[in-house]
Amino acid sequence: MDFALPADLIGYLAELDAFIEAEIKPLEQQDDNIRFFDHRREWARTDFEHGGLPRREWELLLREASMRADKAGHWRFSAPKKYGGKDGSNLWMAVIRDKFAAKGLGLHNDLQNEHSIVGNFPFVAMFESFGTQAQQQEFILGGFARNRITAFGLTEPDHGSDATHMETTAVPETRDGVEGWLINGEKMWTTGMHVATHCATFCRTSGAPGAARGISCFLVPTDTPGLKVEEYLWTFNMPTDHPRVSFTNVWVPDSTRLGPADGGLSLAQSFVHQNRIRQAASSLGAATFCVEESVKYARTRKPFGEALSKNQAIQFPLVELATQCEMLRLMIYKTAWDMDNMPHEAIESQLSDKISMCNYWANRLVCEAADRAMQVHGGIGYSRHKPFEHIFRHHRRYRITEGSEEIQMRKVAAYLFGYLGPRNKLFADL
Repeated sequence: MDFALPADLIGYLAELDAFIEAEIKPLEQQDDNIRFFDHRREWARTDFEHGGLPRREWELLLREASMRADKAGHWRFSAPKKYGGKDGSNLWMAVIRDKFAAKGLGLHNDLQNEHSIVGNFPFVAMFESFGTQAQQQEFILGGFARNRITAFGLTEPDHGSDATHMETTAVPETRDGVEGWLINGEKMWTTGMHVATHCATFCRTSGAPGAARGISCFLVPTDTPGLKVEEYLWTFNMPTDHPRVSFTNVWVPDSTRLGPADGGLSLAQSFVHQNRIRQAASSLGAATFCVEESVKYARTRKPFGEALSKNQAIQFPLVELATQCEMLRLMIYKTAWDMDNMPHEAIESQLSDKISMCNYWANRLVCEAADRAMQVHGGIGYSRHKPFEHIFRHHRRYRITEGSEEIQMRKVAAYLFGYLGPRNKLFADL
């Protein structure tokens, strides 16, 4: 058993560090772009007068950084080689995300916008697994060219994490000899609709409420008559690009259907594992940053003439957090490695519980670490002149949005008690 990171991965991390210093840090400093990361960050990023949306100059800066990374061959790292990527593995992506977040806030990696110079592209797997050849060409290549941006319309106002009691419906309707579907309903937290060209809209097409079977996905162009952004919901961490969207007699041709009719929930699950392990690594890295910054501060701060770090009331909570970081890092890396060493279709049945363990625990840990960092730093830690309040407010969302921690714990319980997964055989007699 070898716990050492591959030498070529270590070399690539050094290459990324050099690229950040040469290309991204200067961009971060020019034209007062640092305002998006210092104490002015929430105000600089948010157009409070226009629904709380991201300011255009903020999004253009993120785009410029990713374009530079794409030119250098880094942005598409995780994508298949046939789309200009490097077939980046789950282990490599987990390590990169961990290391990037541990650097702190910066243009190299700002997860409030899901931005990184090493991008995460779950839509590629989704379209490769479920799309027609025409859809793959349009949405994968168009996604990298930025002329196709797909929002994700799954959650509904009255049902939250329960996608099976879906009230948005699609019924067959033929218009001018073209078979299609008439969609009516509402979606919540449909992130990115202010720039999206399409919304992947999940609808009940058959079956009873609560049934997993009978849900279909449609790629609805955002300029389709009857589709309306009702409001952008202001959140704990601003800006917001999370709207409530209504669909009133929205008609789309059958060619917009993604994946099999009535099999849409499988599509929704198709990329959740990659997302969860990478997001867990990011939360781990951010937690590590909070711990390390607290240690540095405690060594230099000298109230009453002695270093703050000599107090066990400061030491012990940080020891607990540092211990959890180290244990979680091993589990995340091991789980990512396991994902790389089994068929993609086997991950749900063999490893889904471990991925959920990594994700929900990492999201708790970073919130605890950010809160402790504020406490160690005292008044300045509570201010926006330190990044801990931003880290707390941002990562707090992941205890809800990446599959709530209760949903993920339910998945772990199902595997632990043998209702699902490999341990099912242990309880076969029951």
